Amino acid sequence: MKPSLAARLRMAAIMTLAVYPVVTLYLYILMPLTTGWEIWQRSLVLVPFMATTIVLLIVPLITRYFGAFIAGRKPAAAQAA
Repeated sequence: MKPSLAARLRMAAIMTLAVYPVVTLYLYILMPLTTGWEIWQRSLVLVPFMATTIVLLIVPLITRYFGAFIAGRKPAAAQAA
């Protein structure tokens, strides 16, 4: 089943809030180490770290803690009450 537009927008919003601080942190670490490098060279170093962090850390945490919100349903605890 294809997720609704609302679910995709909720996922995009949460993903943005989760990824922005990680990218910013990586850039603060990377920039002093790569002074004088071209942007494509910095990206070549940044992207593997960022992709790995998203796949192994951010998406599982978002799915675990915000899965019900993204899907547009109430959490299991609220449904039982």
